[in-house]
Amino acid sequence: MQKKIPMRQCLGCREMKPKKELVRIVKSPEGIISLDFRGKAPGRGAYVCQSAECLKKAMKSKALERGFETQIPQAVYDGLLATIEEGAEDGK
Repeated sequence: MQKKIPMRQCLGCREMKPKKELVRIVKSPEGIISLDFRGKAPGRGAYVCQSAECLKKAMKSKALERGFETQIPQAVYDGLLATIEEGAEDGK
């Protein structure tokens, strides 16, 4: 019997993709928002594709703010964008 592949929806392009292909953005219980490449960090998670374009779409539509039910400062978005772009260069 084949193992079921967990699927998640990207907040940017709104496509369903395998969980391993997406990057998890997590809001910790302390309220800190960060990227979780392993997918194991505690807290509320949201998923985006590993491209800066999808993160920009999610920022524009305020999908992350709705998902986490909080205002997200521009500095946090800039940090997430820089980290995703670095990951894309490293081949993650």
